[in-house]
Amino acid sequence: MKFSPTLLFRTAALAAVMPLGLAGCGAADAAGPGGSSDGGLREVTVVLDWTPNTNHSGLYLAQAEGWFEEEGLDVEIVEPGETSGLQLVAAGQADFAYSVAEGLVPARVAGADVVSVATVIEHNTSSLISLSDDGITRPRDLEGKRYGSYESDLEKALISKLVECDGGDPAKVEFTPLVSDDFRIGLTEDQFDTAWVFDAWDTIRLGEVDGLDVDTIGFRDHFDCIPDWYTPLVATSRSLLDEEPGVARGFLAALSRGYDEAAADPDEAAQALLEAAPELDPELVEASAEWLGPRYASGAWGTQRAEVWDGFVSFLEEEGLTEPGFDTDAAWTDEFLPDAQGADGPGADASGGQG
Repeated sequence: MKFSPTLLFRTAALAAVMPLGLAGCGAADAAGPGGSSDGGLREVTVVLDWTPNTNHSGLYLAQAEGWFEEEGLDVEIVEPGETSGLQLVAAGQADFAYSVAEGLVPARVAGADVVSVATVIEHNTSSLISLSDDGITRPRDLEGKRYGSYESDLEKALISKLVECDGGDPAKVEFTPLVSDDFRIGLTEDQFDTAWVFDAWDTIRLGEVDGLDVDTIGFRDHFDCIPDWYTPLVATSRSLLDEEPGVARGFLAALSRGYDEAAADPDEAAQALLEAAPELDPELVEASAEWLGPRYASGAWGTQRAEVWDGFVSFLEEEGLTEPGFDTDAAWTDEFLPDAQGADGPGADASGGQG
């Protein structure tokens, strides 16, 4: 099963139809960062954004090393079902969720008071992938080509903007619906010419593991044209932040430690993930962990930047994908990260603590 880069943008607004509840259960701060007042561990549920993969390595590493328990937390990791992690957090049925900015924005518009408290990867690692024989090496090469589409408005806006910025005609790009979530089959059986993937997973799978000769157009090489944005990120509810800030700080302290270690020792991170999800391909996991290590953060892990959020939301507004006036500052905070140093949220330190 593969992650659809734009799936959550189409579905996250459903979070608002669920009754909003409290994600916390009170009084954790009286016993330290995350522990319960009776000295036991505070139970915490974390919902993944998809099946386990290397984006979650720091989480599984922190779990394996007992770092959550050191913060007074008993963490349960669950995979999403028909209900997304953001929906569960908004309804008070989970404490934290892995998600994406394109999921969190419409969820908040629809009334879910979910907040991003950390970014997992510093910059967007999406790319357009194609077989090298097709000669797609820059955005304008998409003219006359078939793009395997998830059929979302965000996706069409981004691809069209990329082609336009490179001097091409977006109208000449054919958006063809994906019929399979296996990009190898789609490319080799000529179902489409290019598709949106994440380099840390499917680019490595197709190029290094499957041995296909592929080219990619990295979104990160075109941030002068399209916005950077956070995918994935870690979200929680505003009620948890207000009522149990120690739970948030304890959870993020252990999680930051996990990702710092994943960056320093990718092999250790890969083994922690493989222990938790032995069905994964070790060759893919190890190569992906190595690739992601330096990309988790160039400074303090998890920190977000106001200009990234503002740029992404501005793009959504300009393309008519969300109504003007979205309160971007309320959608994220770095206050609960270990390196926050007393910051009061986005307005207190727009740099997010990055070096």
